[in-house]
Amino acid sequence: MAKAKIFADRNMTAGKIDPNIYASFLEHLGRAVYEGIYEPGHPAADKDGFRRDVIELIRELNVPLVRYPGGNFVSGYDWKDGIGKKSERRARLDLAWTSVESNEFGTDEFMKWCRLTGIQPMMAVNMGTGTPKDALELFEYCNHPSGTYFSDLRRKNGAKDPYGVKYWCIGNEMDGEWQICGLDADAYGKKALQTARMLRWADAKKADEEGAVKLVVCGSCHADMPTYPEWDRIVLEHTYDEVDYLSMHRYYEYRPAERNALENFLYSADDMSDFIETVKATIRYVRTKKRSKRNVYISFDEWNIWTTAAERTAPDWIRAPHLLEDVYTFRDMLVFGGLLNTLLNHCDIVKIACLAQLVNVIAPIMTEKGGAALRQTTFYPFRYAANFGRGETMRSITECGTFSSKRGEVRMLNEAVTHDAEKRQVCVFVCNYGQETADVDLELRSFGDLTCREFVSMENNDLGAFNTFADPERVKPVEHEPVAMRSGRAAVRLAPMSWNFLRFEY
Repeated sequence: MAKAKIFADRNMTAGKIDPNIYASFLEHLGRAVYEGIYEPGHPAADKDGFRRDVIELIRELNVPLVRYPGGNFVSGYDWKDGIGKKSERRARLDLAWTSVESNEFGTDEFMKWCRLTGIQPMMAVNMGTGTPKDALELFEYCNHPSGTYFSDLRRKNGAKDPYGVKYWCIGNEMDGEWQICGLDADAYGKKALQTARMLRWADAKKADEEGAVKLVVCGSCHADMPTYPEWDRIVLEHTYDEVDYLSMHRYYEYRPAERNALENFLYSADDMSDFIETVKATIRYVRTKKRSKRNVYISFDEWNIWTTAAERTAPDWIRAPHLLEDVYTFRDMLVFGGLLNTLLNHCDIVKIACLAQLVNVIAPIMTEKGGAALRQTTFYPFRYAANFGRGETMRSITECGTFSSKRGEVRMLNEAVTHDAEKRQVCVFVCNYGQETADVDLELRSFGDLTCREFVSMENNDLGAFNTFADPERVKPVEHEPVAMRSGRAAVRLAPMSWNFLRFEY
């Protein structure tokens, strides 16, 4: 039996949690759109072809923002192919995922879906084959009221009112050699600056003015890039005064062939933390060098567990192939919970985070064509965090044992503590990475007289267990009796290799 202690004080605040830290991502990749959120003829589809069963699951996740349409896809995408009468839209080759894009679903359909679901759109513009002019025209189509070619074209296509898109990503992973028409940092920085300026001018608001659009510039797509973190510095030195966020992307994978594979996988949250801290330091460096008074934050707009051995390309140039359809195990869920905790613990700098992706493609939701929709194991930690991890993150102090991985020591406990003063609520999210039960002394005295309202865990003797359409609830949360609080302290017993959620009120 392992002994441990978690202490949090209401005066030790890590930062305010932006709800957009629970955003997600939809790309024209595999079955994310077609047979994911959009499937005309499905028994649960509405008149526009949107699957209402999927929408209900997304609402469970309380996702506030969705990035679209890519991803690698956007670097070869002409948004004009996806508007107007569907019978007149032209199919195109998608070089990013060796698929055929029918363009049946495009900007107008996405905006209609966003309004139906109550989700805010985050649009990405093409910085590969696209130009700043193309980005400006899409902005005009989406945001200008009327009286210009593209705004009137939107009205002609059925949307009288502008979409009012606030968040704009200036390209995607432009440092990657796999990216269509990728650029070096200097070339991309110059192109992104001109694009940002044009979007600002079209918005007619200063960058820090209330209601101004928010712009995201591409940072390093992962920490193993040979140009990281120099890429981030160069791009920011070009764009700092015009943009609001620097993007980060990072995926983690269980590699069973490795020695100490489990321990190495459990290190993922620490790796994510190191990545964030380095990018944060780079942002601060550029801010100081430019003598700027503006703050630029992080948009961690792609993150997840991703088994890279999964099928990545379609063999026969087909529409909506089965690609990147990872099946998430209990083991994946446990690491996923730690990654969520890491994002919460860095909420001072991470203001947007997009779980990549939302449906079918490395996603918490899976669908059958013409059939059911399924909650994967990772669905549940995200649901609890997005619904209850609000307000502020507290700087917790934890005493516990460690174990070794190839990258370094890993703490047995991985936790995040949040405080929602408006709801008078304190939440504790904690993963026990240890292979024995942990008896935790939880000390929250500074919050006053607390009552535990909920104690939920996910535990399973089989780390490889996963949910299927035949057995959709094999891995799911289990409710426990609320723990007793005495003078702001509680003794909490955490099962080996478990994810846990405790909610207190005062």
